[in-house]
Amino acid sequence: MRFGVLGPLQVWADGEPVRIAETKVRALLADLLAHEGKLVTTDRLIEDLWGDQLPANPKNTLQTRVWQLRKAIGADRVLSHPSGYQLRFDPDEVDMLRFEALVTQARQEPPSAKARLLAEALRLWRGPAFEDADFARPVIERLDDLRLAALEDQAEARLELGEDVSLSELVARHPLRERLRGLHMRALKRAGRQTEALESYHQLRRFLAEELGVDPSPELNSVYQSILAQKTNLPAPVSPLIGRAHAIAETREALRDGRLVTLTGPGGVGKTRLAIEVARGLSFPDSVWLADLTSATHAPDVVAQVLNVRGRLVDALRTRRLLLILDNCEHLIAETAHLAQELLHAAPDLHILATSQEPLAVDGEQVLPVEPLDEASAVELFRKRARLSTVDPDVRAICRRLDGIPLALELAATRVRALGVRELAARLDDRFAVLTGERRGAPARQQTLRAMIDWSWGLLTPDEQVVLRRLSVTAGGCTLDAAIELTGDRVDVLARLVDRSLVVMPRYRLLESVAAYSQQRLAEAGELDWMRQRHRAYYTELAEEASKHLRGHGQQEWLQKLDAESANFRRALNPRLAHALSWYWFLRGRFGEAQRAFAHDDSPTGRAWYAGFTLLIRDSAEPEIPDGDIDPRARWFLSYAQRGFTGGMEFDEPQDSWDSAIALYTKATSAFARGDFQTAQDLGKQSQALLRELGDGWGQVKAAQVLALLAEVRGDYQESARLHENTLRLAEELGLWTEASYELSGLGRIALLRGDYRTADELHTRAARLASEQSHQRGVQFAEVGLGLSARRQGNLDDAETHFRTWLEWCRRWGGDAGTALILAELGFIAEQRGAAETALALHEEGLAVARATRDPRAVALALEGLAGAHSLAGRTAQAAELLAEADQLRQSVGAPLPPSERGDVDRIRERINQA
Repeated sequence: MRFGVLGPLQVWADGEPVRIAETKVRALLADLLAHEGKLVTTDRLIEDLWGDQLPANPKNTLQTRVWQLRKAIGADRVLSHPSGYQLRFDPDEVDMLRFEALVTQARQEPPSAKARLLAEALRLWRGPAFEDADFARPVIERLDDLRLAALEDQAEARLELGEDVSLSELVARHPLRERLRGLHMRALKRAGRQTEALESYHQLRRFLAEELGVDPSPELNSVYQSILAQKTNLPAPVSPLIGRAHAIAETREALRDGRLVTLTGPGGVGKTRLAIEVARGLSFPDSVWLADLTSATHAPDVVAQVLNVRGRLVDALRTRRLLLILDNCEHLIAETAHLAQELLHAAPDLHILATSQEPLAVDGEQVLPVEPLDEASAVELFRKRARLSTVDPDVRAICRRLDGIPLALELAATRVRALGVRELAARLDDRFAVLTGERRGAPARQQTLRAMIDWSWGLLTPDEQVVLRRLSVTAGGCTLDAAIELTGDRVDVLARLVDRSLVVMPRYRLLESVAAYSQQRLAEAGELDWMRQRHRAYYTELAEEASKHLRGHGQQEWLQKLDAESANFRRALNPRLAHALSWYWFLRGRFGEAQRAFAHDDSPTGRAWYAGFTLLIRDSAEPEIPDGDIDPRARWFLSYAQRGFTGGMEFDEPQDSWDSAIALYTKATSAFARGDFQTAQDLGKQSQALLRELGDGWGQVKAAQVLALLAEVRGDYQESARLHENTLRLAEELGLWTEASYELSGLGRIALLRGDYRTADELHTRAARLASEQSHQRGVQFAEVGLGLSARRQGNLDDAETHFRTWLEWCRRWGGDAGTALILAELGFIAEQRGAAETALALHEEGLAVARATRDPRAVALALEGLAGAHSLAGRTAQAAELLAEADQLRQSVGAPLPPSERGDVDRIRERINQA
């Protein structure tokens, strides 16, 4: 239960309003709440509720109102005492107490958390507190004061976070409140409205003199003097800063905690703009000053000139209280570091905010990396600069390819008018020729994308240039081992490039524009072909080493290693690498990528892999099945892709224990397909045990799938669900998403057999979506057939037919006899349920022929039951009865009788026969 007094009195129970209509009962509740759970005497309650207009018997009348209140909110909520009454509640149940607690908590927090907590507290107010409760006037005045103080605290926190704050309306309502007036002046000054800030002070001084005969407080006068004396060389912003609210707050927090903060990041990321925005929201007695070192050759001279200092800079700053921005320090890093250290030691009230592509590396420095904009902020910046009304995929592609670097986005936006968004996106492969827009007033190094990176390149030592250009052959970054191997064992140089913000961690990655530039430098050095060969060799050897571990205990670790290098593998692709990655691609469900990789491999083994992946995708012409000297595992894989669950070929001569385990699995699936369930159970368990011993998670998943199906056939749905659930967890843990799709469908089948159609549909829908994401048509088909089975059993014949018709031709071509037989049987039952005997007969006769080809007695039995339905509908009841008996005998012969939930068709047909 919750109680609301910050607005009209309200009570909620389980989120629903509690009606308390009687005025005096509402007043009684308000009075008890105003005393915050303390005992309230009977006399006090009577006086507050009736004043001078007492009822005939005040105490009895009060007792009646107490009874009514207990009836509304619960008897245990209102406690009786000899001298009065007390309301029982938890503090969190009353918005007034919740408000006070949030305000108290907020005052202990830094600005970002403070602003968030105060916003939450102020949202609790729905109107005037204790509305129409005059007896609560002292409480109302206290709450109003606290609310106003919270609004002031919120405004102060937001100003410290660099946000714009509008306080004019609040000041108009409280014109004599000095703290509020000071915040208003600061907000106006921050918005560049210095004259209005000063006028706000003069207005208050007039009010105070006229109304109270006093002057403004020393604290407010200090704010006035700081605005009056404020001199700064900070440039006024010409556009809002996008996507940096958190960085602004973090930087201001760092400047409160220490006196030297360095913003680091690659060129064009917006360090200068961020530093200026941070400084705009800060107030120092001797102001804020910007020393731009871009063109400087001697940093102290620039600082002295900015601060108008003659003589020794250190002496002049000893007593100054200011924030000094040292902007673009990277080309004078050692000199700037020495200067910052010397000034900070001499001037205890000096704060320094530096921007640089690398840290100053001095004691006390707090280094804050400035990251590229996230996608949403990058898109917003590009949209506003290019004046676009909508955002399409090309815009997002541009923002991603330019790494969210604001300067690159600004340059690109200037090209939209001439090229359009689509053409601009298409031309980014030649970005240095495209992004050359003139930016009048910008430094030369910010005129073009090439100039921006030229600046950073020119600051590197020859060794650093060598390492950076060689790293450009990688894609998506690389590990430390790869970086050392490719660049020549130069860990110290790599570390310096990370410090210079040219190489991004945690992987040693180059931003796309830096990589493109560095690769041009690599070509100029005559090393491009040589480095590409080294890159191919390194990643081919890595994949070959990984392939040794993908069928054993190192499977998960190596899968994750290979996942991280996907971009490098695509860049280094060659036939040898493709063969090494073939099993990885299969495990990860990357069938399309594998198919493309093997498309031009003319070796027998390569053609086998190509054919196998093409069969798994099932979306093009049936591939040519190769002959010749094919690797045994590629041959097994091709057979697996051809036959699916019905079993692939066995290894002629197993090479190792994994081959033997998979041979057992293959035999188990074949036994299951022909209805030899005991053999399938024995072989499945043997395969599972051996694969568990080997540590092959994929193999364990496959063996468990057989055992789960066998449990389903036995009618042990609990065991089948347990196996599916455990296997799903393992598949998800390993990232085997095609197998996870099968497991979701398996659980959907169990829910279907239990009659839980809602759960069955949810699971099958999830399975279909997951399989579709993997381009795994067989998994999609398996899941959507499950949706069809559910729809028919719920009587939704049209939906069921749509599901089955969608996949009938696919199954005839790709899905195998088992899937085709099931769909034909289901379509036949739909026709029978609609009364179309001849259509049903034709479908079931075709289905019986296909079912006999599977050699699965259950499939044959299902087709016979369907034929019985068609004949019974046509009046041939004797023949129908014979068919039902034959089907039942088949099911009994393999120990797989129809489960109770699946007897609907047979019971319907038998009832029709009995009624004939």
